[in-house]
Amino acid sequence: MAFPQHRYRRLRRNEQIRNLVRETVLTKNDLVMPLFVRYGKGVRKPVESMPGNYQLSVDELVKECEMLYGKGVQSVLLFGIPDEKDEHGYVACRENGIVQQAIRAIKQVVPQLYIIADVCNCEYTTHGHCGTIVDGDVDNDLTLETLASQAVSMAEAGVDMIAPSDMMDGRVAALRNALDENDFSNIPIMSYSAKYASAFYGPFRDAAESAPQFGDRKTYQMDCANSREAIREIEADIEEGADIVMVKPALSYLDIICKAKAKYNVPVAAYNVSGEFSMVKAAAEKGWIDEKRMVMEILTSIKRAGADIIISYHTQDIIDEL
Repeated sequence: MAFPQHRYRRLRRNEQIRNLVRETVLTKNDLVMPLFVRYGKGVRKPVESMPGNYQLSVDELVKECEMLYGKGVQSVLLFGIPDEKDEHGYVACRENGIVQQAIRAIKQVVPQLYIIADVCNCEYTTHGHCGTIVDGDVDNDLTLETLASQAVSMAEAGVDMIAPSDMMDGRVAALRNALDENDFSNIPIMSYSAKYASAFYGPFRDAAESAPQFGDRKTYQMDCANSREAIREIEADIEEGADIVMVKPALSYLDIICKAKAKYNVPVAAYNVSGEFSMVKAAAEKGWIDEKRMVMEILTSIKRAGADIIISYHTQDIIDEL
């Protein structure tokens, strides 16, 4: 039957009925806060292109984690800014690397906070690419060796989960094998399975000091026009042992999130990336938008599309609303 028997506005009449029939509800448990850690003491260096975000020394990072956990944030994603870089990213594999130090420090003070470590080389290489350069491009298989070493080092430091973001072929299998061989079979892998070569990463590269010094990342990150390829990438990662798959960025790729959730019976994460965050902040500073309302709409849309986990810089701003 149609109108007038069906009047859809009946279920929108007031806030109480809207709450009762709401299909998608965002909670604190859905969110992960990304954080940037660097060497030094008492350092809280603002990221100019990402208002409210900072490069933090380990002591300041621990304070930040205490605050976030106290507000109900259950998990953080760590990115490191080293004091020196090399051609291969070996510095990221050191026992006393910056992220390894951060993991140990956080676990001493906030042991229940779930720590995810990004595994990649772009922050640690002199050229800013995600692996070892051979003949002007990233060598896939040599890079796998460095990534595996980095993952094991993070596990030894006490990380709860690793998240490879490099987009090398076969890296989930390489990391899974390395972790298992070193008695870390309990460490899950959240793979950046469909990571696009996106223009939305610009502010992050300021924060992580990871911009490529030549060329771009289009030979290893995905073409923004492709969706079927994303499904192949996701399927390959699941077959290689990924426990969680991720789509990055989120807003321009809600269709990919939806397809992944519909097709595969694994948790799906989505990264609400720096450019998406900074656009909202810039519009809010101009007074053009209602920031909190827009953020809630954005994050709810990502969850509605199928994301079980949402990594977002908005986490710190919106957590009190949940």
